[in-house]
Amino acid sequence: MRSQTEALRGVAAFSHRVSTVEETGAAVARAFTLFRTERPRPVHIEVPLDLLEAAERVGGVRLAPLSAGRRPGAESAREAAAALLAARRPALVLGGGARGAAAECGALAGELGAWVVTTANGKGIVDESHPLSLGVSLHSPSVQKALTDCDVVLAVGTELAESDLWSAPPALAGTLIRVDVDPAQTYAGLPADVALVGDARDALRALREAVAVQMSESRGDTVGLGNGPAVVAALRGERDAETAERDARWIPYLRAIRSVLDEDAVITSDSAQCCYYGALPHLPVGPRGRYLHPTGFGTLGYALPAAIGAKSAYPGRQVVALSGDDGLQFTVQELATATQLGLPLPVVVFDNGGYGEIRDEMNARGDTPTAVDLPRADLPALCRAYGGAGTHADSPGALAEALARALNTPGPTVITVPEESTV
Repeated sequence: MRSQTEALRGVAAFSHRVSTVEETGAAVARAFTLFRTERPRPVHIEVPLDLLEAAERVGGVRLAPLSAGRRPGAESAREAAAALLAARRPALVLGGGARGAAAECGALAGELGAWVVTTANGKGIVDESHPLSLGVSLHSPSVQKALTDCDVVLAVGTELAESDLWSAPPALAGTLIRVDVDPAQTYAGLPADVALVGDARDALRALREAVAVQMSESRGDTVGLGNGPAVVAALRGERDAETAERDARWIPYLRAIRSVLDEDAVITSDSAQCCYYGALPHLPVGPRGRYLHPTGFGTLGYALPAAIGAKSAYPGRQVVALSGDDGLQFTVQELATATQLGLPLPVVVFDNGGYGEIRDEMNARGDTPTAVDLPRADLPALCRAYGGAGTHADSPGALAEALARALNTPGPTVITVPEESTV
């Protein structure tokens, strides 16, 4: 290619081609300095092949400098605290940048009586079974309307991007407080009325300190305190009613999955209907667990290699991949890698006979579905051909039994579930 460096520059925080062995250490130190002090992004360091065989003096090891905590300004914290304490209808929107501040987010929501909604990257930061949590519901029209009715919205570690909302950001009538490590982000999408720039954990701690001081000073005279549990209960009903007919095909199977998994299980997700319509809103996850979803680019085939990485990093934790039948086939050859590792790895595949999302969009437009109904592949047999295991589960009970076996079977196990539309 003409320039690997230029090709990667468009998607990475920086792209650096080293020209000497010694320069490699500086490039790596630069990368880790960025990880510690700025919005974490992938970086690309290109090492030419001739340098891999070069014999040069490298000098001392270069280390990224230690970074102190990044707390927001005291005045910003006081202003944000005053707005939250006066609010009657407060809400928290949590993104992936809030994950390191899970305890602070949960505590602040409880102190304020504020309901909580998350992006896909923020799933599980606050336990999704908690009475204040709506889980991943930013895409719901009912939830978006509720946000526009809030008098204060606190958004922590989220870009509030269209990939999070599945639409343009709603116009908020109340005060928007944004917490972000990147100062520029407080003006992106929906500009902040109050900006707290810094690490989420440090910012939330400063904000809670300011809330505590103002509550003690006011003696409750100006404290609003929202009615989060009642709001969540009502919004859950509205959200689920919007898509009840569509989501009914997945919910019983997702409940079966949840009944088998430990609290700290890692679930990886594909860009499949069973995941973004099904598991994101309907498969509850708590702070001890993790749910990894291909946000942003919506990459097909993400679930299997992500699950292999997670299981390799945490062999003692349960890891399950969720996918669609044709999404899996973008990376199905990685079953060979999973077999070689010999680690228990269930791969649950919801089979709708092709590209269900595109098929549904064509039908909705009145078009004749074209090139979306694909030949059926026997995916369990394919997994067995790679040296793994495979089975079909045509009921939630059968899925629970197959999943329990797969979690104790070395290597990958593909479990296919027929969607209602294909039974």
